Amino acid sequence: MPKDPDAVRILIIGAGSRGQQYAEAIRDLPSAVAAAIAEPIEFKRKEFSKKWIYPDVEPAAEHEFHDWQQFIQYEKTRRRRAAAGETVEPGIEAAFICILDVLHAEAIEALAPLGLHIMCEKPLATTLKDCLRIYSSLRPNGIDSHPSTIFGIGHVLRYSPHNMLLRKLLLEDKVIGEVISVEHTEPVGWWHFAHSYVRGNWRKESTTAPSLLTKSCHDIDFLLWLLCSPPPQNNSLPPHLPATISSTGHLTYLRKARKPPAAGTATNCLSCPIEPSCLFSAKHIYLDQRLRRGHVGWPVSIVNPEIEDCYRTRGSDAAGELLLQMLSEDYDDSTPQAIVEQRPWFGRCVWESDNDVCDDQVVTLTWDDDPLPSAPLTATTTTTTTNGHTPYHNGTAPPHDPLRNRAAKTATFHMIAYTEAQCERRGRISGTHGELSYDSTVIRAYDFRSGTSTEHHPQQQGGGHGGGDAGLVRQFVGAVRAVKRGEMGVAEAQREWVGCGLEEVVRSHAVVFAAEEARRKGEVVRWGEWWWREVEGRVGGKG
Repeated sequence: MPKDPDAVRILIIGAGSRGQQYAEAIRDLPSAVAAAIAEPIEFKRKEFSKKWIYPDVEPAAEHEFHDWQQFIQYEKTRRRRAAAGETVEPGIEAAFICILDVLHAEAIEALAPLGLHIMCEKPLATTLKDCLRIYSSLRPNGIDSHPSTIFGIGHVLRYSPHNMLLRKLLLEDKVIGEVISVEHTEPVGWWHFAHSYVRGNWRKESTTAPSLLTKSCHDIDFLLWLLCSPPPQNNSLPPHLPATISSTGHLTYLRKARKPPAAGTATNCLSCPIEPSCLFSAKHIYLDQRLRRGHVGWPVSIVNPEIEDCYRTRGSDAAGELLLQMLSEDYDDSTPQAIVEQRPWFGRCVWESDNDVCDDQVVTLTWDDDPLPSAPLTATTTTTTTNGHTPYHNGTAPPHDPLRNRAAKTATFHMIAYTEAQCERRGRISGTHGELSYDSTVIRAYDFRSGTSTEHHPQQQGGGHGGGDAGLVRQFVGAVRAVKRGEMGVAEAQREWVGCGLEEVVRSHAVVFAAEEARRKGEVVRWGEWWWREVEGRVGGKG
């Protein structure tokens, strides 16, 4: 797509699957360009450049960096040259952080002094301490000041057409009245969980983080976006904060105690006597079901990033041999723990891995009545809903309802690994005069009074997360452009384009950490007390 002359120039840090997804979304925007890549693996760096950068420009040193540290040194030198009066190449204006979760805090803290706009893939960080480090680093004039640059987080569920319509139906159109209860489920997918959370990078809490954070933090954010954040027409209102948080969850199935006896002592699929019949056979998942059918992108390319090029240049058989070579790699009791933990093992028996993250977890959030002080009548209080009703049973909206969107309610979130569906969220919402269900494709609203149902079919966009990936990139770039052109200040652009600020990002992550504390201790966490103790008492801020 032809690019605007003043397109936002973006550095992608990390050429993995998320970096690729965001680069694709950037390619489809005339207002942005993927101008540089920072990636330590040379093959991945070169392939990324050929696919997303060099189609638009001639190769040059300023397009490729080994890592973000090298980019920072380059950028400081470039700025010194410019200050000395030299003619220099155009600079980077924004950075997308798509590296391992544990590196986010270090990278953002180092990039912050450059004044770049930053979009960070979720989660923000793997510990609450690091989340607060990031929070402080992006407020250079103190925690009571406003950030001086745009910040985005990979909570892509906010930006899909499906979820944007869902929120409008609930909070603005009031199609089911006031929300009483939400049941939201993320079905991870049986083989997807084995790939990423048993054999892959996110399998172990001590080296990454709990699966509730690494997989489902944007589901918790989604619930808070629906039930905590003020609706768009009144976004200056205070959030309706949860009262309590509780959680239960375990690693239930893919652990050694449940290994089939017939598998014996095998620790790798390729040497296992039951491999041909095993549901989790790595050979079956990656070779038979994908590579031999011509699918060499994710997840096959995650096993070895060179497989796609091998398949293209040397054919299916050579690519298959390379894949099997990778799947045969294993470890035993003599392998140093550091070696085991520093990489994924995609051919490892799923019952012999060192994984410990939950494969089945439930989080319950409750809210108490939290009425607003009396306020004058606003236009929004008399707006009729899409089904023709006002949000109130007596047919007219009172001049002020202090509990509008702020009454007691409950939300439950269920993350479950063993499902047919893969990340196709579904849920049911009960309201005061109706019920709403959704499944990532269709939204169905049932009205108690008329006894009728209305189905909504949101636009289905391509790309990841139902168009959420592209939507996030579009809004983030729009905010950066608005600031760049002087059309808005940072705070206004953050609010109007991105839709949430840094405090809201930290809050949604903090809810995850509070839920994990509740799960580990078997307790119910009172949110206000927890926030004061763990967050506000340390850095200052509002829950």
